[in-house]
Order: sequence, then C-alpha cells, then structure tokens
Amino acid sequence: MLADTLYKLDEPKAGRLTIDYSPTKDTDVAENPPRFTWLPVIDDDALYVLRVSSDPEFAPAKTQEFSKLPLNFFTPDQYFKDGVHYWSYAVCDDAGEPTTEWSQTRSFEITPGLPQTPLVGRDKRFENASTAHPRLWMTSDRLDGFTETVSNDPEAYSWSTFYEKSVLPWMDRDVMREPAGYPNHQRVAPVWRQTYIDLQEAWYAVRHLAIGGRVTSNADMTQRAKEWLLEIASWDPMGVTSRSYTDEWAYRVTNALSWGFDWLYDELSDDERTKVRDVLLTRTRDIAEHAIVNAKIHLFPYDSHAVRSVSLTIVPACIALLGEDENDEVRDWLNYCIEFLSTVYSPWGDADGGWAEGTNYWMMGMAYLIDAANRLKSYTGINLYDRPFFQNTGDFPLFCKAPNTRRATFGDDSTQGDLPCIKTGLNMRQFAGVTGKGEYQWYCDENLRLNPGTEMAFYNWGWWDTNFDEMVFQTDFPVVEATQPSGGLRHFRGIGWVGIQHAMADPDNHIQFVFKSSQYGSISHSHGDQNAFCLAAYGEDLAIQSGHYVAFNSSMHRQWRRQTRSKNAILINGKGQYAEKDKSRAMRATGKILAAEEFADHSYIRGDATAAYQSLSPEVTLAEREIYFVRNSYFVIVDKIDAETPVTIDWLLHANNRFELGKTSFKNAGERAGFYGQCVWSEAGKPEFTQFTGFPDVNPDEIQDLPQSTCMVARYPASTRHRIATLLVPYKLETPKRIFHFMDDQGYDADLYFTDPEEHTFKVVMKKLANT
Repeated sequence: MLADTLYKLDEPKAGRLTIDYSPTKDTDVAENPPRFTWLPVIDDDALYVLRVSSDPEFAPAKTQEFSKLPLNFFTPDQYFKDGVHYWSYAVCDDAGEPTTEWSQTRSFEITPGLPQTPLVGRDKRFENASTAHPRLWMTSDRLDGFTETVSNDPEAYSWSTFYEKSVLPWMDRDVMREPAGYPNHQRVAPVWRQTYIDLQEAWYAVRHLAIGGRVTSNADMTQRAKEWLLEIASWDPMGVTSRSYTDEWAYRVTNALSWGFDWLYDELSDDERTKVRDVLLTRTRDIAEHAIVNAKIHLFPYDSHAVRSVSLTIVPACIALLGEDENDEVRDWLNYCIEFLSTVYSPWGDADGGWAEGTNYWMMGMAYLIDAANRLKSYTGINLYDRPFFQNTGDFPLFCKAPNTRRATFGDDSTQGDLPCIKTGLNMRQFAGVTGKGEYQWYCDENLRLNPGTEMAFYNWGWWDTNFDEMVFQTDFPVVEATQPSGGLRHFRGIGWVGIQHAMADPDNHIQFVFKSSQYGSISHSHGDQNAFCLAAYGEDLAIQSGHYVAFNSSMHRQWRRQTRSKNAILINGKGQYAEKDKSRAMRATGKILAAEEFADHSYIRGDATAAYQSLSPEVTLAEREIYFVRNSYFVIVDKIDAETPVTIDWLLHANNRFELGKTSFKNAGERAGFYGQCVWSEAGKPEFTQFTGFPDVNPDEIQDLPQSTCMVARYPASTRHRIATLLVPYKLETPKRIFHFMDDQGYDADLYFTDPEEHTFKVVMKKLANT
C-alpha cells in the first residue's frame, strides 16, 4: 500500500482502567525482552505490526519487525541488546504490510543483567506437544514411569496418602446431580457457598477417580469416574451452572469436564467422547468469550474473576481440547492465555511481586496461576516462572502476612480471622521450588505447623485438595531446605504497599507492620484504606483490619469492611475515601508511597492519600501520613491534613478488645501482648477520645457467632491545618514497655524527642505554620 493511502491510526489516551502504552522511557524494564502493550483499535479482528530499532528513525538495517500480531500485547521470541531502543506499531493486512500510519515512537532502555524471558512464537509453540492423553499434569510419556514407581513404592510422591484420602472415599459417594440453583434465582450466600463446595467436590471426584483408575488399572474405579463425568456432562451448560448464573460454579464444572475428558479419553466410547467434548467446548467457549470479548481483559485487565478464569479454567480446558475442534478456536484461546500470562500478567502488580488485591487474593490468584504454569510447563515446555514477578512474588505474603498473623493486613480475606490458609504456605513452597529461596520454604513449614486440622475448613477444602497438590508438587519440583527469613522493610512499588517484619522467626519478639497507599485505589478487592496501617506483635494481632469478609457485596462488605471507617486511618469531617461500585471513581481514590527507607536506627514510610480523601471531601488539599519505626520497638505516626475550610479529624484505631482511655492516651491488652498510645502533639488542639464495639449498619444475621472488634476514635477540633503526632508502643504483657517523650519548641519548629529505658533518643521535627 502506498504511503499516501495509509489510514490515520487510532491512538487514544490510556485511562486508569485500561491497559497502557508500554514500555516507555519512564518504564523500569525488568526483563528482556520487554513486554509491549498498546490500546487496541476499534476493529476486534485487526492485525498489528510492531517494529523495534536501535535507531529512532527506524533504519531498515537496525530495525526488526514482528507482523500479523492478532492482539494488542506481545512478547517477542528474542531478547534485545543492552541500550536504548525505539518502538512503534501500526495496523497491518494479512500479508503484514501496514494499512495505517505508524504510532508515535516510544523508547525504552535495556540495562545489563536483565533476566532473559522471550516467548516462543505461535508457529513453534506446540511443535512438541503430545496429541495423546492425558495431558494435564502427568503427560502420557511420563505416566508409565510414575505408575511403575508408585506400584513399587506407594509412599513415593505421597501417592499412598492421595490414594487413600482423596481417591477411595469417592468410590462410596453418590454421584452428584445437577444443582437446583438459588431460591427463586435470587443469590444468597449460604446456597452459593454450599453449591460451591459441592461442585468443587464433583471436580475432585472426577479428577481423582480418573487418575486413581488409570494409575492402578482399576476398572471399577475408572467406571465410577465415568459415571461422575457423564452425569456432569448431562447438565445444561447454559443453566444454573453456567458462567452467567454463577461464574465460580461454572469454572468448577468446566474443570471437572476437562480433567475427565483428558484422563478418561481412552476409556470413553466414541459417543461418550463426543458428548463430553461438545459440552466442554460449549462451556469453555462461554468462559473464554466472556474474558476476551465481553470483559476484554486485554483492554480492561482489572476484572478479578475474568482474569482468574484464564489460569483456573481456560488453560486446562484448552490443553485437554487441543486438536479436538475443527476451526482451531481452542488453539486461539490457548495462545491468548499464554500470551496474556506472559505479557499482561499480573495486572495487580509488577516485578516487585506485590498483589494489589491483598494477600488472600494473592493466595487464590497464585494458586490458580501455579496450576496453569505447571500444566503449560509440562505440556508445552513454556516456563512462566522465569519472569521476575514470579521470582519475587513470594516476598509479598512473607512481608505482608506472616504465618502467625490473622487480621493485620489489607483486602478481602475469606479466613474470617483465622491464620493464613494452608494454600498460602503451599504456594510459597512452590515458589521456593522454582526460585531456590529457603525463606519461602520456611514460610510453608511454619504455616503447616501452625495450621493442623484446618484442611477441611471451607477456605481450604472449598478450593483445594492439599493431598493432590502435595503429590503433584513432589513429581515436578524439588523441596528446598528452609532458611530463616531476614526480615526488614520491603516496598512493593507497583501496588503501594510497604511491609515491615522484625524477628519473624521468633514469635516472642516478632513485629509486623503493614502500610498501604496504593495507586489502585479501592478497585476490586481493595478497600478505601490509603494511608492505613495494621500491626501485629509478639504473637498477637493488635491494630487490626476490622470486620469479616462474609461474602462479596454483603452489608458487612459494602457498609463496613470496604469503608475507611473500618481501618486504622483517619476520617475528615466524618468522611473517608470512595469505596463503592463505580470502578472509575474507585481507581481515582488513590494513594502514593512517597518514601520507604531503612536507616541505622529506624524505618521511615511516607504516604500521600490526598486524592483518596478528595474523592469524598474535595476541600482537602493535603492528606499525608509519616511512619517512624524506631529501633524495632515503637512507632511515631505523623498526620498532616490541610483543607480550604475547617475540618475535623477522626483518628481511628481498631483492636480485638476494648480500650482503656485517658485524656490524651489509650491502652489495649490482648492475651499475650498489648499496645498503648498517646497524642504527643496536635497543632489544632487536643483530641476527645471515645470508643464503640460492633459494626454499625451491618445486617446482624450476616455475622452471627463472629467476634466483634472495638474502634477507638480520637476526634480533633475543626481547623484548616492539622499536624498530629501519635506515639504507638507494642509490648509483651509480661514485660511492659514505656517510651518517654518531651517537646522542645523554642524555635519555630516543634522538636519531639523520644527515649527508651536504654536512653536511646530519637527526634521527630514538626514544622509549624509560622516557619522561617
């Protein structure tokens, strides 16, 4: 096509909710090649050509082109030399020739030593993939060796435990019939939860009986697996187990069909195979088209469930079905998933390894990612674990939810205040196996030590059978020797979280502090908690995330847990931060970590939540919080709030127990540890302390038999300028601690001095309005 006939390229500005143009000169490229993303054009069927060059003029001898790209994201199959490079893209025709003008030129820099993580191209991606079955987990070329090993030594790979506890029980269970759905088709949490478990168990039954029958050549077991599979295949794919009715139910039904179709493939008659294949294709198409066509996760990547469906369901279904459809749509879906996981993933974090939805949804997202990564690695040889995100993401729970903590972190959490799920530890063991990091294995060991007997709890059994997980891990990865974690401060820049761990391996002296001021605002499973903190110390949660995650969109969830009033944060004129359903507004209610540093005698964090508070209080012009963690012992918290009109400040603190309140101080004691605090200085005047127990505006039926927490409120009088310094001191009940303080304001500043019994002194300078 001649240059003067090229169409103008549609290159709109990226928004907060969309994918961005990347990389740019401001991007910290973390891997080689970098991951290329851009906003797609209106035509969903458009093809793209990408050019990359060491020359900003794209001289042919210095330029590489990648053409006929069907998606607006791309990972090259080669890496680039160190130095500055330039790139642009255009829409192209079926021959790879541009049909539009080139986009604006963007640049990036490849620095020395980056991990090399190219992705093999579509033309060679499945060259060595087997056409035989099974393909999920144990490919056919490995199955004979595995079968021989466990027949000679049933304890190998933990096979005997899996067989006895996770296979044999399903021989005596009645085959599940199609669920009835919700009463009058109105969603209610108890039915959702029970059906969720029932369908998870149906998946277990098919998968485990099929594996057990195949490995032991037990015809009765194989027949029982077929009975489960064919019953599930008879259910209406567009009925009460469809994606649109309840997606989490549909995912589990589809997974049961995938594993059954794959592992029972050679045992099914032609008619049975066709029946299962057709319904599996229908269900997979429904889920894949929703993620790709409706949710458009390549444009709007912040849909938690649609993104999760890629790893949880679409990848295993496509591996099982590859080669079984006439028009290659399964291959297209699988390529989409591989490229999404290799390029866009994770939309919830960056190379630091953080997960913006919180540690519980990290556990869930990583559990399914691990399954997909392992299936892809064993079937195609593609190794997602080489990417920096996966090399580092174990640091997130390590620094933000230690194994002995319960409510001292952020985000939705289905454990209802129990210790971290067993799956959190098993995820950590997986990342130990692929990275060699012994501190991840330590986390797993400690998690399992503290959690005996919880395997059948809903938040464990309702999602995973750990006996199966154990067997799969032992067949594919090494167990790394545990090493004690070093602790310290970790800043997860991509999500705006900071975790501090002191003496994590010593529960009697352990302190965990987590602070958040996130550019993700309150979207998805994040809350209105910018500039909030949580604290656990000496084996007990102290300053907690209040409330219970009984169900998404419950009154507890909407009215309390998502709201700023349930956080260790501040309210301005009684208002917090936007935390409702409008995703655009939620994404604008942001915070930012301005500093996160370690010094010889303290750690320092500074967060700016001005935009988050402006979402409901536009008169606010500044909302910053500073944290000083001094000598691994106590905290000084400094709040700075400015507004165009006078505003009151409610300084909130949540604990499991009621407080002892003084005129300027407060104290809270648990079973093993406690903390006290004091308003050290307030420019606008002294606070008035109150407290209340419970959860206002929450339906009491949702929280029957669940413990209540107490909120302490320190209310500061109205002013256009607030400067508040608060001392917070955790201590063991058996050894109370006191930190003494005094103020020197003979100059224009207020110099606050803090001293411990060993006479170590620390100074915090409060800048006054009348400054030199």
